[in-house]
Amino acid sequence: MKILSGERLYRILWNQTSGEAMEPIEFWKMSGSGNDFILIDNRDGKVRDEDMRRLVERVCRRRESVGADGVIFVVKSDKYDFGWRFFNADGSEVEMCGNGGRCVSRFAFLTGIAGPKMTFETMAGPVSAEVNDRVVKVLMPRPAGLSLNIELENSGKWKSVDFINTGVPHVVVQVEDLDNHPVYEQGRSIRYNSYFAPNGTNANFMRVTGPDSLEIRTYERGVEDETLACGTGSIACALMAAVRGLIKGSPVRVRTRSGEELIIHFKKDGDSFEYVELEGNTSVIYLAKLNSEAL
Repeated sequence: MKILSGERLYRILWNQTSGEAMEPIEFWKMSGSGNDFILIDNRDGKVRDEDMRRLVERVCRRRESVGADGVIFVVKSDKYDFGWRFFNADGSEVEMCGNGGRCVSRFAFLTGIAGPKMTFETMAGPVSAEVNDRVVKVLMPRPAGLSLNIELENSGKWKSVDFINTGVPHVVVQVEDLDNHPVYEQGRSIRYNSYFAPNGTNANFMRVTGPDSLEIRTYERGVEDETLACGTGSIACALMAAVRGLIKGSPVRVRTRSGEELIIHFKKDGDSFEYVELEGNTSVIYLAKLNSEAL
């Protein structure tokens, strides 16, 4: 096996001083209601900070490497049970991911990093979680930045456009025919709209299906495509439906593109929310070791 010239990633799996291969990196593949993630216990610093982004870009490639919506590095925390670094598939680091938070909580419990009740450190602030077998509930950061009736060019196929930050920015578009809505095209257009520059936004399309239920589809920033589920997006849709009086209140069941349901709990005070919790199933797909050829 040769070291590619200028490729720093091989320092992770190859000792350039001795010229000997190092131990491949152990990782878990997990899914949270359709969002899939690679999880690496990096408390020993085996993956250097400066190598993380490039590693993520390579291993998240589907059909060429492991493939995932993102990568979670578990790191040390001086204040809480552990910390995390969360990266989208394109290598961008973001503050929060709801389904990723549920997966990392179960990972921490199963690996003995934390007990069934835990708190971990994120760029969006501390996040508390409770693991009950496959079901994980996380207490999310307090939502902010609510804005109703955002004026974007209307294709004539949506009823309203709103915004809220549920740890990361989300636009919520209410539509009637969710199955046939052009989610990729409109989602990409909204994600890159100058209104949300420079960081962009996630775009969710929702349809109310009952007094306490919704169904949604999401175009995710950083994945740059529609995903099978989005935890923070599900929260955003549930909260905006509550603000608009489209549902009776908490809890709200949100059906994702994967067919699985996420349950959103919250306390509402006018247009403000607190104690927002995301609950749903997680799945351990496999445990494996990452070889340099995956990079």
